[in-house]
Amino acid sequence: PDVRTLRLESANGGGTPDLKWRAGQFAHFSVFRAGESVFTIANPPTRDGYIQCTFRQMGKVTCALRSLSVGQIVGFRGPYGNSFAMEEWRGRDLLFVGGGIGMAALHAPLLFALDHRAEFGEILVLNGARTVADMVYKEEMKDWEKGERIKVVRAVDPGGETPDWDGEVGLIPNVFEKLHPEPDSRIVIVCGPPIMLGFMLAALDRLGFSPGQV
Repeated sequence: PDVRTLRLESANGGGTPDLKWRAGQFAHFSVFRAGESVFTIANPPTRDGYIQCTFRQMGKVTCALRSLSVGQIVGFRGPYGNSFAMEEWRGRDLLFVGGGIGMAALHAPLLFALDHRAEFGEILVLNGARTVADMVYKEEMKDWEKGERIKVVRAVDPGGETPDWDGEVGLIPNVFEKLHPEPDSRIVIVCGPPIMLGFMLAALDRLGFSPGQV
């Protein structure tokens, strides 16, 4: 309920003319008189013509962004930063593990892989949240599940489920470990709260994943 995704086009005629970026880069998004915040660019370059950002309402800038309606102006500076090594991952199985708003950082590389489906192996998406209401990209997950050689696992923390919940219940590292993926040549892309990352790294180590695979 406190997360929103914005889709931005150029104010000078629509689209995103001449803007080039790579999956994993970030940008500065601003609202006049409110300030500026940094978010990942949530759509891959394969889905151009717009820029997407997903954010959680946390402070002055995100409150201002959340209050905007269609047609209003958002400042954009970017892209900046490094990107995911998508070229190096070709032919390999990919495991995307996101906790809460951390799924936003995985959105671009995941969609990039789906848009180049024949170039990657099996894809597993583990999308976790504190409660069912906090799950990010709920509607999109239904489309991801329709893809070839992709498995989507949804998980909420104990106590966060609803009576009709049909996903997993448990902390993300525990759910991941229960899936017991073999390391082989798989790549794991993970983003979430620091405490989750600590337990995820320990779980990956127990399962035999090398640091270079994470």
